[in-house]
This record gives sequence, C-alpha cells and structure tokens, in this order.
Amino acid sequence: MDIVLKTIKERRSIRNFKKKDIPDEIIKKLVDALIWAPSAGNLQSRKFYFVRDEKIRHDIAAAALNQNFIAEAPLVVVGYTDRKIENRYGDRGVHLYSIQDVACSIMNMMLTACENGLGSVWVGAFRESDVFEILDMPNNLRPVVIVPIGYPSKIPSAPLRVSAKEAVEFR
Repeated sequence: MDIVLKTIKERRSIRNFKKKDIPDEIIKKLVDALIWAPSAGNLQSRKFYFVRDEKIRHDIAAAALNQNFIAEAPLVVVGYTDRKIENRYGDRGVHLYSIQDVACSIMNMMLTACENGLGSVWVGAFRESDVFEILDMPNNLRPVVIVPIGYPSKIPSAPLRVSAKEAVEFR
C-alpha cells in the first residue's frame, strides 16, 4: 500500500492524549505540512496559531463549548482564513476559497501528525468571537478550525465508511 494512502487509512480522530510534549523537530514537520498545501491562486490566505500555553489551551477549550479534551493536548493549532484573498477573488474568495485553503493545510498537518505517531481531531464547534479575543487576532483573520494534537492515549478502531459506489459517481 502506498505510504500516503496507508496514513490516510490509519488516521483517527483522537480525543485522549498522553501528557507528553511534542519534540520541536516534529513541530517543524507540522509547520511544513501546513505551508506546502495548495491554495487558491497561491495567495496562501491562511494563518495558524500554535498554542502550547496551558492557560490559553484551557481558554480555547472553554470557547469550544467546553470540549475539555482540547486543553489536554500538548499542542492546539487554530487555523484562520485571511481576508487578503478578497482583493483577488472577492466574496467567493473570502467565504469559500480561503476556507478551502485552511482545510487543505489542516489535512496535510493531520496526516503528518499521524505519520509521526501523533493523534489529532478536527474541532469546528466553537465561539469564533471568544477564540478571536483569546488569541488577540488582527481583524483580517477569522478562526475556522481548532486542532488539538498529541500522543494518543488510545486509538479507536476505524469507523465504517460508505462504499465507493455510494460516494462516487462516474460519468
């Protein structure tokens, strides 16, 4: 099996983390995975905050509707869209392309995390205004995803997937 497809199939949503720091060399790989993702017009209209501070992680977990597992991860990555894409792609760029840019980057990062023995989970349920304030962001940024990352305490079995026939239609 190809290494990328193998990693895709092994990745799981992890919500239980060991109390173990992530080495800087792996953090650098996660950053590389983020910045090498494709983006609309190569504008790279995205920004990522890497949060290791325990108090800030707890504040983010509270803003994420008290999903406390977020605070237990040694690293929390918050992905933001950047309105600078509006100059080239207008409203569609702001409300679609920039979100797609962040999603591509985050998926790259989550797969790289898995490949390096880390677990992660995509969190979309949170109060944007709270996260905006917690991280004291500039007005051109909008938080769209929170990703806690760490060494998994346990790895769940693979969830069922729809069949290829249900998911894909050839024409």
